Amino acid sequence: MAKLRHIAITVPDPEKAAEFYIRAFGLRRVGKTDWEGAHGVYLTDGVMNIALLHYRKEEYAGARGRDFVGLHHFGFIVEDVAAARGAIEAAGGTHWMGEPAAGAGFYEVKYHDPDGTAFDITANGWAGAAKD
Repeated sequence: MAKLRHIAITVPDPEKAAEFYIRAFGLRRVGKTDWEGAHGVYLTDGVMNIALLHYRKEEYAGARGRDFVGLHHFGFIVEDVAAARGAIEAAGGTHWMGEPAAGAGFYEVKYHDPDGTAFDITANGWAGAAKD
């Protein structure tokens, strides 16, 4: 069974956006990212992980592009990645990027649904996201 545990929002300034969500809703900072494709901040309410991202490269931003602001994608924790991939593809989803990492490291496998909406699957979860 898949559980929704991750929402990614693209923003012009991840730190400014994080401060808003921390002050407005009491979310807690659980990490950050800074790599060639994007930089951002990870927050949680104890169940869900919210990624506030600013993409640096079009190839990672996807169809909406680097300048889009708003909901970018969402993610599910799944028990069995191979089975989930099979179900997604059988239902009409298409692989975008990413593969499971060797070992126990974090990874996301990204897909598009039949309407083009992006989503992730992972068995490892996101910082601050509850598995159950």
